Order: sequence, then structure tokens, then C-alpha cells
Amino acid sequence: CEHCVFRRCRSQRRQNKSPASNESAKQKNLSEPSSKRVKPLSRVTSLASLISPVKAAPLKRIGQTLQRSISFRSDCRPWGRQIAPAITKRRDSKLWSETFDLGLGHMLSSTEIKRQEAIFELSQGEQDLIEDLKLAKKAYRDPMLKLSIMTEHELNQIFFTLDSLIPLHEDLLSRLREARKPDGSTDHVGHILVDWLPCLETYNSYCSNQVAAKALLDHKKQDHRVHDFLQRCLESPFSRKLDLWSFLDIPRSRLVKYPLLLREMLKHTSNDHPDRQHLDEAMNMIQSIVADINTQTGESECRYYKERLLYLESGQRDLLIDSSRILSCHGELKNNRGAKLHVFLFQDVLVVTRAITQNEQLCYQLHRQPIPVRDLEWEDLQDAEVRLGGSIRGAFSHSERIKNFFRVVFRSGGQLQTHCFQASDAFNKQQWLNCIRQAKEAVWSAECGAADTVQWSTDTRDGRIDTKYRYIDTDASIESIDTQTKISILRCILFTSGFVYLTTIIIIMRTICIELKQNKGYRPSLTDTCRRRWSTVL
Repeated sequence: CEHCVFRRCRSQRRQNKSPASNESAKQKNLSEPSSKRVKPLSRVTSLASLISPVKAAPLKRIGQTLQRSISFRSDCRPWGRQIAPAITKRRDSKLWSETFDLGLGHMLSSTEIKRQEAIFELSQGEQDLIEDLKLAKKAYRDPMLKLSIMTEHELNQIFFTLDSLIPLHEDLLSRLREARKPDGSTDHVGHILVDWLPCLETYNSYCSNQVAAKALLDHKKQDHRVHDFLQRCLESPFSRKLDLWSFLDIPRSRLVKYPLLLREMLKHTSNDHPDRQHLDEAMNMIQSIVADINTQTGESECRYYKERLLYLESGQRDLLIDSSRILSCHGELKNNRGAKLHVFLFQDVLVVTRAITQNEQLCYQLHRQPIPVRDLEWEDLQDAEVRLGGSIRGAFSHSERIKNFFRVVFRSGGQLQTHCFQASDAFNKQQWLNCIRQAKEAVWSAECGAADTVQWSTDTRDGRIDTKYRYIDTDASIESIDTQTKISILRCILFTSGFVYLTTIIIIMRTICIELKQNKGYRPSLTDTCRRRWSTVL
């Protein structure tokens, strides 16, 4: 009986435990089949230890940050799509033969077609100029005045009489269009130009003001508001990648194109053409007008920079500076110590200055005594011939920094003044040497009583020299010397050089013979004797 009671109690205990064990077994069978290979726990934990734990919240923040950075970078643009840059408006060049009926071209000769192309280019250029002048007023002057970026006085100084040039060129354009026939051809333009060209005298004041306008504009660019406005305009499509000064300089560029266009018309106009006489008269008029404007502009430029020279002492003042009316060239150069100097080559004097700012204006303080061009000596230095200031600096300086040097020397009694100037590049250096050479030739010609045949005016901006031609036609020209005279002069120079060379050789050989006769027991080497006697002769 006891045994039966024990068995009944054990079966009851088993029945109480069976539901939980059955459920755990079922879950185990459902979650992992018996045939699946299970990795050891130690290997799993070793791999898990290599991965740093990451929480869900930081990962969400990283995703949000990345999404924000992408949105900022693309400026709310669709993902993976790049927006094309702003399209710059370009002005397409038009030809007369492409604009009008081509059937007419079969009835015209090639010379007449080229003449029509030149006339059409004159008309098309006037239209482009008018559009640019109106754009400069509408997109630059009016907004800066309305937004108070510059004062009205400053804008009047920069733009000056730009508005008055618009109706002037509109008048010429209307005349050229009236002279054009329905088929697009134009028979006569000479009389139109002869009547209109005297109006270009108004360019005298505008071109003479350009030096002061450019200086004021460069100074105002230091203001962040002005700089930001001009930069936005430059990046806009309407500017065609041209800055404000390019628009302000367009009238001067157009002025120097008129002689070229008239020369092209004359080239394709026969002598018996009815328009030939008027074109010749217009050509003479435009050359005289351009020469006059060029001279007045040069004098205005020279006067502008003379007024901004600062003298440290009264001894630096020179009458040659006050009497100079021509500024041959000027620009920034460096000395052998790397200091920046602004050098002016006036008509008769070379002035070395340092650029400083005084009362919000750029001025030029004299660095040394002015050097008269008459007594100036110059030398073209080879690369690596100049050593930069200081032995340590010269030893570690890069080879690029010791190129494009030239030397200027001035000797007057016991006074010696030497300058080693470094140009920005080889072209700049050559331009300076040419200007100095031509200035000395002009002074020499003036002293000899000859007329100046060529006057050069060059302007350096940002280290570069921009050459502008300025010429005066005279009969007393070096080119007027006939060929036979040049050949005779060349023969005399060659004969003199050969005679001096032969005489030197004879003297050296005679000296060697005397030396050998005197020293019978000792016969020195021929090299030593020649070297010693050559130095004696020199």
C-alpha cells in the first residue's frame, strides 16, 4: 500500500511539471530545427566583441545630420541632379552676307562684298556700343545710386559723361540705316562720316577723366558693399564676364577702331568710286581727332600722377618733373630686397617712389632722388646674376625669384645711385627697357634739334604694361635715311672694328718677341706671356 501511495504521488508531480516543459520544448523545436548547426557561444561572443555597441538614438541623429548636410550642399535640389551654371550671354558676330539676301551677292564682285562687310561692321558696332552704354547705366550706375552703395558725386566722377555718348552714337546709327537700301547694300557712307566725326571731340573730356575714374573705382572696391555688388554683376549672365571697368573703357576702345574700319573701307573702294574722296577726308579727320585725344589723355594722366607725388624734402623737387608733359610708362617693380616700388618714367626724368595711402587717396612718396634721363644708364641683367638682399636669403631663394632683373645707374660727380629692378615677367621687363631706350633717344634727338618721331605711352596695371600707340608724322625721320648712307655707315663701323682688333694682335705679338729676346735662358710659356701682356695693353 505504501508502495502504491508513493507511485501515485510521483505521477502527480510529473503531471504538474509537464505543461511548462512541453511548451519550452515546442518553442525550441519551432525556433531552431534539430538539423541546424549551432555555433559555439565562445566564437560568437568573440566576433561580437569586435563591433562597438551603437545605440539606436545616435544612429538616428547621424542620419538626420547627414540628410541636413546633403540638403545644405545641394541647396534643396533633387538628390543626384546637378544644376547647370548660369548661361553667359554671348554676342554673336554677324556678317552682311549672312544677314541679307544672298541672291544679291551673285551680282557683286568679291571686292564690293568686302566693302559692304566693312560698312555693315561699322553699323553693327555702333549698335553693340549703344547697348553696352545703356547696360552700364541701367545695371551699374542706377542700382548703386538707388541702393546708396556710392554717392552721386562718386558715381559722376566714375561714369562722368557716359550718358552723353549714347545719343551721339544713336545719331550715327540712324544715319547709316537711312543710307542702307532695301536690299541691304550701302553706296555712300563717306559724307555721313565727314559730317558726324567732329562730334567725337566730346571724347576729349571723357578719355582725360579715365585715369582719375579708374583710381577712384579701385579705391571704392575696398568697400565690401561695392565689391559684393560688382562681383554679383560679374557673375550674372548679362555682364558677359566683363567687369564694370570693361564697360567704362568700351568707348575708348571703339574710338581707336574707327581708323581701322575706314582703312578697310578704303582698301576695297576703287579710286574712281564716288565715295572715295569723302572716305579719304574722313580718314584724315579721324586720325587727327584720335591723335589729339591721345595727346590730351597722356597729358591728363601725367598731370594726375604729378599731383600725387609726395616729397620728403625740398631737395627732391626737380624742374624736370614739373616740366614733363608725357608719362612714358609707370608701374610696380621690386628691388633686390623684394620691396615693392612704383617707378615713373616721365619725359625727361625717372622717379622711384613707394605707394602709400594718405587721406584715403593713393599717393606716391619719393624713395630716392629723381634721375635725369639724359644721365641715366641701364643694363639688362641675365637670370641669376642678381643676388637677393642678405646672404641667407640669397642662399635659400628660389631660382624663379631672381629672374627678369635690369639695372639703372646714375652718376653725377661724386654721387652714385644704383637700382636693381625686377619685373613681373620677361615681357614686362622688355617693355621697360624699350621705354627707357626710347626716352633716351628722344632726349638725344631733342638736344640735337631733331623732331621726335615716335612717342610711346605705356601704362602698367597689376604688374603689366599696356602699350598705347602715340605717333607724330614728321619729315625728319630716321627712316628717311637712304639705303646707301646706311651701308656706308655700316662699312665704316666694320672697318674701324677690324683695324682696332688687328692692331691689338700686332702689339701683343711684338711684345712676346721682345720678351723672348730678353730672357734667353728662360722661356716662359706662351700662355703666361699672352695673359700678362694682354693685361698690360688693356
